[in-house]
Amino acid sequence: MDRLAAMETFVRVVEAGSFSEAARQLHVGQPAISKTIAQLESHLGVQLLLRSTRGLTPTEAGESYYERARRAIEEADEAEHAARGAGASLSGRLRVSAAPAFASLHVIPHLGQFLERHPGLDMEVVLDDERIDLIEEGIDVALRMGDLPDSALTVRRIGQSPRIVVAAPAYLARHGEPAHPGDLAAHQGIVYAKGFGRDAWLFRKDGAEAPVTMRGRLRLSAAEGVRSAVLAGIGLAVASEWMFAPELADGRVKRLLAEWSLAPLDLWAAFPAGRGVSAKARAFVSFVEEKLGSVAHS
Repeated sequence: MDRLAAMETFVRVVEAGSFSEAARQLHVGQPAISKTIAQLESHLGVQLLLRSTRGLTPTEAGESYYERARRAIEEADEAEHAARGAGASLSGRLRVSAAPAFASLHVIPHLGQFLERHPGLDMEVVLDDERIDLIEEGIDVALRMGDLPDSALTVRRIGQSPRIVVAAPAYLARHGEPAHPGDLAAHQGIVYAKGFGRDAWLFRKDGAEAPVTMRGRLRLSAAEGVRSAVLAGIGLAVASEWMFAPELADGRVKRLLAEWSLAPLDLWAAFPAGRGVSAKARAFVSFVEEKLGSVAHS
């Protein structure tokens, strides 16, 4: 049994949902597909597929094998491309994880350009503020912000954004502008209560330090919620410059206490540990770096 060919057949069956459709796509007879899957299950000593009148469903072992087989096939394809000098032309599937607000502002609008560069590539983007298990979810690369307590990752810092205090003109018209970080205690703060969000901040200016604890009645578990609350004039927030880049440019949001600085926010490319970084993931990360560079210099 050709193991790689059997893997390719199994992956095609799972993605097609039936032996007959996989046979049609592979231009072989259905009995050949059935025989290959039976040989593969016998070789592995486990059942990979559950067969019913409604179609095929991978078993738990089948789902696990599918993810690893798909990656093995993609890595073999990349090795062939590299050997032929075609490394610039990527193919297969790239699965990316990113926070919804950041991705919506700075990644998704540019994906058309990335896909045009690589016409053989398909992408899946998982938008979630939670830090999901990259291996379990089959993620090739995740864009993560702030501190990274998970040591079971291979990471590379790819960007950094200033943290700033922002508010909408409507809020400032009602409550006035803070002149010093200490004035923030008298304002309505909007707190991002998850991930890299926090209540306490240390402002710095010319060697002076001013610790501040934000006080607010509104805490939100998603960055997009913080954006909406600030834009609605509910209060002010400490956020990355990335989060409000469009509104800062057009005046819908104003930066406050500009002469004071806060610790910047890091953006990391995180890859599953124990596995080589694919050419697709490297190309995507380089593309994101390119686009963030254009934002920083705009």
